Amino acid sequence: MAKIGIYGSSFDPITNVHLWTASTVAHRCKLDKVIFLPCSNKRKDKEIKTENTHRWDMLQLAIAKDERFIANSYEMEQEGWNIYTYDTMKYFREQNPNDDIHFIMGADLLVDIGAGLWKNGEALVDENKFIVMARHGIDMLSTISRSPILRNHDDGRFHLIDKGLAMEISSTYIREEFAMGGEPKYLLPSACYDYIKEHNLYQK
Repeated sequence: MAKIGIYGSSFDPITNVHLWTASTVAHRCKLDKVIFLPCSNKRKDKEIKTENTHRWDMLQLAIAKDERFIANSYEMEQEGWNIYTYDTMKYFREQNPNDDIHFIMGADLLVDIGAGLWKNGEALVDENKFIVMARHGIDMLSTISRSPILRNHDDGRFHLIDKGLAMEISSTYIREEFAMGGEPKYLLPSACYDYIKEHNLYQK
């Protein structure tokens, strides 16, 4: 039985912090695999202007040298307005029935789930396991205890992690730097930096 983490994001572009986070979580939680799951560019809650093919190609370049990391296009291939995390996790559990599947997320998302803001949130919590990464200013234990959705399922399914180092360089920041003629060369994998330059991505 493999222990697998599902790590979703827009990855627009993937950054060194994404990779560092995945590596840290894999090491601390003894994961055999981390599945990088880029979201659909049709999602209503995200404004993604980069073509799927570019995000996918950069992701492949970024993870090529780490055998623990796998890219999966499941959500990218869905109609964005019809896909929810509950459905995604159900899909991966069905695809890997003998494995231990965990959803990797930040504490900010834990707050939203606990507040009932996610579609099928209670069923999502009831049927899955979670690796939750600390975010500045969020008390994860308090978040769980204050939410009936979360505390009623607090049976060990929430693995809370403080990575020990706050690294908050975002994809948004990198896109803005490129757009303004900045130089974010060392904030993302060198192969992705070269790809962005070659394809003139994120330019005004």
